[in-house]
Amino acid sequence: MTSPSLELQGAIVARLKAVAGVASFIGQRVYDTVPANPIFPYVTVGPMVELSDDVDCIKGFNITFDINVWSRAVGFPEAEKISDAVRVGILEPELALTENALVYLQHRQTIFSRDPDGLTNRARMSFEAFAEQP
Repeated sequence: MTSPSLELQGAIVARLKAVAGVASFIGQRVYDTVPANPIFPYVTVGPMVELSDDVDCIKGFNITFDINVWSRAVGFPEAEKISDAVRVGILEPELALTENALVYLQHRQTIFSRDPDGLTNRARMSFEAFAEQP
């Protein structure tokens, strides 16, 4: 039996690497641990929080997570374009899990900010999902 958050993370990473609208910006640069001296732009998945929400015979999990877009282009336009492609890419069509049931997945908000290094722009995208484990 696979953890719902682990299975969801795998599905998200696979989708982001496969969607042409995302890959055209970042190629295969989707990480949970960023390599030393990464090539910009890139996307990170996490942190991820899995909260048990069991009811009678159902093992439910409320999962919240961030997807971060990191860019060194001037201004925010590149981060904004990539974050929009990421949002659409993981929401349409609906993701399917093989071992757990994904009840819903929704985008909550995106915050655009400049990193303290003064060079890096960030789009922090927050998502919420609910999954049931058999």
